[in-house]
Amino acid sequence: MDLNQPAGENYANPKTCFFHVLFKAGALAFYILSALFIDNFVIIFVVTVLLSALDFWVVKNVSGRILVGLRWWNEINDLGESVWKFECLDQESLARMNKKDSWLFWWTLYLAAVAWVVLGIFSLIRLQADYLLVIGVCLTLSIANIIGFTKCRKDAKKQIQQFASRTIASQFTSTIQSALSVV
Repeated sequence: MDLNQPAGENYANPKTCFFHVLFKAGALAFYILSALFIDNFVIIFVVTVLLSALDFWVVKNVSGRILVGLRWWNEINDLGESVWKFECLDQESLARMNKKDSWLFWWTLYLAAVAWVVLGIFSLIRLQADYLLVIGVCLTLSIANIIGFTKCRKDAKKQIQQFASRTIASQFTSTIQSALSVV
């Protein structure tokens, strides 16, 4: 992940990028601004968690697939064990992914979690345990996507390396066979 925003390249999927950011920003903005205008914890909890859940779903099922070519989910197998499942585009398609879209995806994924941690620290300082519950739910959803997509990206890199190794080995074997058949 490059720390500098790619220059000279437009977003390939501006609508997806918009919705990728919208629910994160919406949940954070509502939580922060609600303290000024709303005196009802239940409304703050429900709306903030709903926006955060929408963000979780959009990132996991839509923007992750479109912006970075990755998708993950977790299943329980017949033995009752949790099993992570990953999907990624093929190597050629991943290489063509828009760098600016990818940059936005990863940075907003991590920055949203950092923002929830900072808000959690403020709630601790102000001794607002009920608001820590809201932050805990939102942070858990953010971290679940971070873990899922990070594992998925590592799995995709491993698959690409295995594919490259098999391709090189296959090419080497066919070259050797060709050389031996000439002899």
